[in-house]
Amino acid sequence: MKTRSSIFALILFLFSASLYAQDVVLSTGTPAEAGLDETILKAGVHLFEKAVQKDELRNIVLLVARNGKIVLHEAIGWKDKKNGIPIKKDAMFRMASNTKPTIATAIAILAEEGELTYNDNVRKYLLSFDNYRAGFIKIRHLLTHTSGFRIKPLFFSPLIQKSAEHPDAPNLQLEVARFGEIGAEELPGTTYSYSNAGFNTLGALIEIVSGQPLEVFLRQRIYEPLGMHDSYNYEVAEKLAGKLQRMSVVYYKRKGKWIEGWRPGDPPQFPFVRASGGMISTVIDYAIFCQMFLNGGIYNSKRILKKSTVKLMTSPQTASIYSHAEAAKRDSFYGYGWQVYKDGVFGHSGSDGTAAWVDPNRKLIVLVFTQSPCKENPRNRFFKLVQTAINQP
Repeated sequence: MKTRSSIFALILFLFSASLYAQDVVLSTGTPAEAGLDETILKAGVHLFEKAVQKDELRNIVLLVARNGKIVLHEAIGWKDKKNGIPIKKDAMFRMASNTKPTIATAIAILAEEGELTYNDNVRKYLLSFDNYRAGFIKIRHLLTHTSGFRIKPLFFSPLIQKSAEHPDAPNLQLEVARFGEIGAEELPGTTYSYSNAGFNTLGALIEIVSGQPLEVFLRQRIYEPLGMHDSYNYEVAEKLAGKLQRMSVVYYKRKGKWIEGWRPGDPPQFPFVRASGGMISTVIDYAIFCQMFLNGGIYNSKRILKKSTVKLMTSPQTASIYSHAEAAKRDSFYGYGWQVYKDGVFGHSGSDGTAAWVDPNRKLIVLVFTQSPCKENPRNRFFKLVQTAINQP
């Protein structure tokens, strides 16, 4: 046990990149101003141009920012290929699991304000968790996917329907309460298993503790203060302030062919806001969110998180559950809502095709957003290319 603790401390030390106190606000700049080789960046863009030409991808919007300068912002491909509508730089994306860092941020805000603690048992807020199967699940376990949940669906089917007993059904809190009845299949805090159910539980906790609907809390405490004016949590026209037309068709590959999985105007997957996914955003808005983390929790004079909280969230919280040999083999761990890599980079991806990387050591943000997820996406190669394009501090 002592060995594991020392290993965890060492990994924490290796991961703790310097987080910057200055309040850097994003602005447009040139690659040279940001210390990047423009030729290498263009080669990276060409990877996606080729992929779209070969129909390996339907669309992509790219953003690269370094030292607060947006040096690359490109849109390639089709928002709606059938109707010949190109995708634009201001396209709004279904963020899927890229929602999770915003949910973790909301929990962190409540923790800083003393409304909850990471060590609180979930049963303190949700009575259905007060049993031997779920009673030892803590908020930090949900944030790190170590709750012991092995619940596969986002929610159980069928959803609870409106009745005299549940006049507000279906809703997030009612559906999450059902998870407590199932509980953990592994001892909380001892194993990692990616859990959408866990993050939906966090969403319910945000509502219960704050007394606000989840989307209202996110808007008032994160989106509006940061100026994320194109970020929402529900893909229906009346919730998107007339911006539905900026969303893309979502394409999925089935047996090597593209099919349309969702079109703007289609009904949402669930009739309520969830926390495992569901965010709608743009590369500019999400870059602002990422820059806030690079700045140590502040952006444009608006303090969202303490610097110490940013460090906590972007540290490898799951490292201690692995043996020395297992930890050595892993490229990444999970923080609070972020995937954290051994070189200090943190980020996240979403199943509909969005991916974000934040590199504190290089003061770098790289966003690769598509609505045509596939294994041919060269996004990892692109990120590595951008890192190699850096030619000065």
